[in-house]
Formats: sequence, C-alpha cells, structure tokens
Amino acid sequence: MRTPASSTTRRTVLALGTAAAAAPWLGTATAQARTDLSEPDQPGIAELRRRMADGRLDAERLTRHYLERIERLDPLLHSVIEVNPDALREARRLDGRRRARGPLHGMPVLLKDLVETADRMHTTAGSLALEGLRPAADATVAARLREAGAVILGKTNMSEWAGGMSLTHHAGWSARGGQTRNPYKLDRSPNESSSGTGVAVAAGLCVAGIGTETNGSIIDPSSANCVVGVKPTVGLVGRGGVIPGVPSQDSVGPMARTVRDAAIMLGTLVGVDRRDPATEASRGRYHRDYTRFLDADGLRGARIGVPRSVYFGYSHHADEIAERAISLLSKAGATIVDPADIPTAEQLEDLPSSMVVQVYEFKRALNAYLAAAPGDHPRSLKELIEFNRAHADRELRYVRQDGLEAVERLDFTEREYREALATNHRLSRAEGIDAVLREHDLDALVMPTSGPPAKIDLIRGDAHGGGASTPAALAGYPAISVPAGFAFGLPVGVTFMGTAWSEPVLLRLAYAYERVSRVRRPPAYRPADVGF
Repeated sequence: MRTPASSTTRRTVLALGTAAAAAPWLGTATAQARTDLSEPDQPGIAELRRRMADGRLDAERLTRHYLERIERLDPLLHSVIEVNPDALREARRLDGRRRARGPLHGMPVLLKDLVETADRMHTTAGSLALEGLRPAADATVAARLREAGAVILGKTNMSEWAGGMSLTHHAGWSARGGQTRNPYKLDRSPNESSSGTGVAVAAGLCVAGIGTETNGSIIDPSSANCVVGVKPTVGLVGRGGVIPGVPSQDSVGPMARTVRDAAIMLGTLVGVDRRDPATEASRGRYHRDYTRFLDADGLRGARIGVPRSVYFGYSHHADEIAERAISLLSKAGATIVDPADIPTAEQLEDLPSSMVVQVYEFKRALNAYLAAAPGDHPRSLKELIEFNRAHADRELRYVRQDGLEAVERLDFTEREYREALATNHRLSRAEGIDAVLREHDLDALVMPTSGPPAKIDLIRGDAHGGGASTPAALAGYPAISVPAGFAFGLPVGVTFMGTAWSEPVLLRLAYAYERVSRVRRPPAYRPADVGF
C-alpha cells in the first residue's frame, strides 16, 4: 500500500528516515554492529564484499535490509515500481555458493522498468499497456548482472515511455507507478526518465541501479538526486532486451552513490552483445575492470575545458556550484582552459535534424518491439495510442500523449533520416566535442549537469531549462555526472564529458574530483511545505 506524499507529515518522514537508518545486517545485534548507516557512511560494494568474505554479512541479510527499507521509505518516493518476489530466494542461492563469486556477489540492484527480466516481474516502460509482459529471456545487462552475482531486487519507476509520451515535461510520472518524488524535497522533480533509479540509489533502497539515457535520462536524475551517473558511449553496453527509444542515442549505464561503485558496475555490463550490433565497435575498447583507472591524484596534469556558451547561464545556482567545482579541479592540479566552447553548441540545442532522427528511429524501434513482444498488448504505436485513449482515466489523467501522437503522425523517408543522422553526428562529433578537445588538447569538458530540481507540476508539466546532455547524446559519446553541491538543500551535479570510448579518463577525473569535493550528503525527505 502506497501512502501519498502529500498526506505524509514531517513527523512521519523523520520517523521513517530514522527507522530506515538502522542497519542490523552489518553484523551481530550489538551496539557497535548497529552503527548508523546514513548515506555518507553506507558501505560501498568493495566494503560489503569484504564483510561477506569475513562472514559478517551475507546476501540474504543484505537483501532483506533493502527490501525492508523499500517498504518503509518508498511510500514517500514512488521510486520502485515492482519488487522481485524471488529476490530473497536468489540471495539464499548466492549464499550457497562457495566458489566462482563474481564482482557483484550478493549486491542487490534495481533496474529501470525498460530492462527485461525473465522472472515473475513485468517489463512495462511504466505503461499499463504492457502490464503482464514477461519476456522469455533476460536483457543482456540483466544477464550480466546475474552472472556477476547481483541480486535483481526489482524495477524502478520512470517517465512513461522514457519521456516520449508527452511534449511537456513530466519527469518520473507513469500511469503504472505514479509520480516519483525527489528524496531531498518531496515536491521537487526527480528529473528525467531514469528518475526512479536515481531516487532509489540516493535513498539507499539498493546498492546501485541501472538507468538508460537517450538525452539526459541518466545524468540529469543523477544530478537532481546527488548520485553518480555514467552514460556510456553508445555501443559500450549492450541494449539487447531493453525497450528502445532512439537507438542511435540510447545508452544503458550504472547509477551509484560513488564513482568507485559506478566503475565496478560498468565493468560487469560491457562487452559485445549479439542482440545489439552497435556493440561490435566496442571490441578492443571495453574493460572488465574500470576501477584500475581510479586515481585519487588523477586530476594532476589533466587538461579540462569549460564550455561556457549554452551550458552556463541558465541557472545562477548551478553556475555558482560549477565555479566552486572548477576551482577545486584547479587546486587538485588540473589545467583549466576557460572558455573552451563547443563550436556548434547553439546549433545543437535547436537542431531540426535531431527531431527527424528521433521521430524516425523511435517509431520504427517501438513498432518493431511491440510487434515481437510476447503476450496480449498493443502491437504497434497506433494501437498503443488507442489503448491510452480507451484507458484515459488512468493513462491520460495528467499526461497527454501528444508526444506519441506526433511521432505517429510525422513520417520521414530513409534518405531524410540518413541525412539528418549524418548532420547530428557531424555537428556533435567532428565539429563539436572532438573539435574543442582537439583545439585545446583537452582530456575532457566540465559543466553544470543541470539546475536545481524544479517543483513537480502534474497539470502543466515541470519546468526544465538548460542542461549538459545534448552534445554527448547526439554524438553517442560518454558523460559522467558527479555530485557537486546544493542550492537551498537541492542537489546539483557537474558533468565530465569526452570523446568516444573515453570512460577510463572520465572515471579517473570524476573519482579524483569526488575525493577532493566530498559534497554528497543523505536525503532529508523534506515535505512540500518546508522552505525553498
């Protein structure tokens, strides 16, 4: 039973937070073992693995802790759309293993509700139209997580159809899961479609999670929820069995409380996927262990550019936080090139070819997915639109489907699409990110990820102005958002962005910055009537 956040008093919030902080799974029920585990002190993957190896912890107790925490806290947040009914059984099975323990052995993780799992959970993109969809096989990322020893704890809520439902911005809303709420202030947006994963990771409902990004859907909710989000190069992580959006831009990546945990997660996800031809380009470019690139002194000697045009100036709060971050980068030994503008920045933000690519790819990819998916559900985008109209009391209660209708109505030839895609890539790659990196001999760019999260507005849509995601999205290049500061208690991150396959460099820079900044703090679960 979910409790609407609007009916939750401050006393209830604080009580839930206090109860959730207890951590009996750390060891015996002694005072020392029940140390307060508020988020800054929560153990990461490496520490949890050490405790398992020492016999102080096992997968079942860890999984039970997170299930209990979801039960206590998620009625406030609506971040978990479904819990895996077999999670404890899976944890017990892992505890029975004495050998061949993978890098995520016993670690409970949550997956965005676009990632197929061959179990008793649904895969629905937040839509009532796909309730009951139970695929015959795991998505590639789900299979790799299981192979690494992870416990699939459940699925996270998201912007329905990854934000493609409406032309207005309703981050974290789905008909199936309701409205996901920001744990730092409950009336604030969780930002973009991987919102449930960002919130769940921030609130300590899992060790780490999986998000997907077409344009901002990993890095924006990471910024808004004070976690680390890695949007990989398109083709680094296989997308087989993931409900598609815009395949030339779609990425699957980890979201975690620390850069190290994100790096551990990324190493388990990468590799060639026979269901995703784009991953062929990753041969010889991926690494099974990204933690070897983490260096606390990794900023020394680095050259980092600041693209001020377009990516600064939309939020003075975000600018102030980014300026402090840039100062820390410099003090830690980085050479800051400022400004180092992306030459095509203004073109990329209002690019007609981008709309052509999104419409063409989304329509074809979604139609193909619906036609092939098992079960009784709409078989095409047209049928999906008709389903929503027939169930308007739930599907269209707040969010219009003018986005889906526009995609269905518009049509472009393959020639128009190919030309548009080439334009996107030229302006974002050779004449965009690569141009500025080459001109100034840079390792990466750094900019605010987005402004402080806006208030949720289910009627008119959330305000959304400015962000760092577009260049990497159109290019298919990597980006990492790291917590950088707070404005009135609301999180803001900075994004490190680079060229294709530069994840090792970006992780090194992000890790070193995280070590010198140390800004992350736990959510406050502030109710809507408190402060800014």
